Amino acid sequence: MIRCLAIDDEPLALKQLVAYIQKVPFLELAAQCQSAVEARAFLEHDCVDAIFCDINMPDLNGMDFVKSLAVAPFVVFTTAYSEYAVEGFRVNAVDYLLKPFGLQDFQRAAQRLLERVDGARAADEKPAPQVETLFLKSDHRIINVNVPDIRYVEAMSEYLKVFLDGQPKPIITLLSMKKMEEYLPNYFMRIHRSYIVNLTKIQEVTKNRVTLDSDTDIPIGDLYKEAFQEYLDTKFLGR
Repeated sequence: MIRCLAIDDEPLALKQLVAYIQKVPFLELAAQCQSAVEARAFLEHDCVDAIFCDINMPDLNGMDFVKSLAVAPFVVFTTAYSEYAVEGFRVNAVDYLLKPFGLQDFQRAAQRLLERVDGARAADEKPAPQVETLFLKSDHRIINVNVPDIRYVEAMSEYLKVFLDGQPKPIITLLSMKKMEEYLPNYFMRIHRSYIVNLTKIQEVTKNRVTLDSDTDIPIGDLYKEAFQEYLDTKFLGR
């Protein structure tokens, strides 16, 4: 179940939002609030997985409210003003519902929310390995690899190139990306169809790339941007 907080200063809009939440089997209404100030007070003593939040509200608008949260739940914005859409996605909103929206529109947003929540929970549940060592077969050798020394992994047809700290040449091994992902601990992430990176080695992030050092830039694939952004949000200090 996904525990939700519904926020809207208009009583009729809030009533409809609550009714829609109650029609979706995997959503659980934790509370309903008629202002962001009221919602903030609720979150001081309780927590939720997601917020359905109007933007244009008196005293504190929904956008500023979400930005002010130290740890923001997943957010679906609702508003009658389309000009907020771009700003909504800048704060990594799951979806943006333009009023008046119907049940089908809400269900689509709820499904996107479910996918994001499931993805985050799966990442949290990924077990850490009991040891920090892998044995990789390369040519006719079996090489003992210290996992924290792996900088990144690059796919090359049916082979992988495993780049290590202090090693000018990668280890080339016959292995799939999927199998490598299963064995690596949760401080590694696939950010592109062809790349897995050690998150602790990242020095800089730009819009479409991560930089490991002055000679290594790795692209962020479109299919992996959302999950990578979610990781950044958990580590980001500031706004």
